[in-house]
Amino acid sequence: MQHPEFFIRNAAQVEHLRVPHPVRGTISLVEWHMMRARNHIHVLEENMSLLMEQAVANESLFQRLLQLQTRLAAAESLDDMLNRLHRWARELGLAGATVRLFPDCWRLGAPSKFTHLALNRQAFEPIRIQRLGQARHYLGPLNGPELLVVLPEAKAIGSVAISLLGGDNAPGVMLFSSRDAQHYQPGQGTQLLQEIAQMLPGLLERWIERA
Repeated sequence: MQHPEFFIRNAAQVEHLRVPHPVRGTISLVEWHMMRARNHIHVLEENMSLLMEQAVANESLFQRLLQLQTRLAAAESLDDMLNRLHRWARELGLAGATVRLFPDCWRLGAPSKFTHLALNRQAFEPIRIQRLGQARHYLGPLNGPELLVVLPEAKAIGSVAISLLGGDNAPGVMLFSSRDAQHYQPGQGTQLLQEIAQMLPGLLERWIERA
């Protein structure tokens, strides 16, 4: 404000100044300032509420991730680790969790006991293009032929969350499945999925050699 002394000298007149208002026609300058202050406080309160909600969500996410990481790290075999992942998903009300690996990235052939984890990259590619596109996650339904590729043993799957494992050259995929067709939907958050997808390859390397 360039001339604050004007408002000090003319305080009485300032109180009676009227300014346009879109609803009430005109209001006093004092009312206008009070309304602006109230609006500003309301915005601050909303922002604080959102920050608090985000903090609670982040804390919940961190606790879930820490719990899962602790469980998986304590596994005594690959089957044990995958069963722990599956049980964790069931505790969240899901149908289950599955890991499928691309054979060009892992030694999955005989005499290993891991052939059932193999997912043909060429067979998965149409699903990746159609469902994931340039993204690393897909949340939503799969049709029958798609389910046969990624979850051939599964039954009555309503929706899935598919995540590419690791970095750019994904060595496989992780799938969480639900009986509920509305459980996984496009636009839902993927931060927890991303953290798990980044964590799994290092844990898998305890049991399976990279190709």
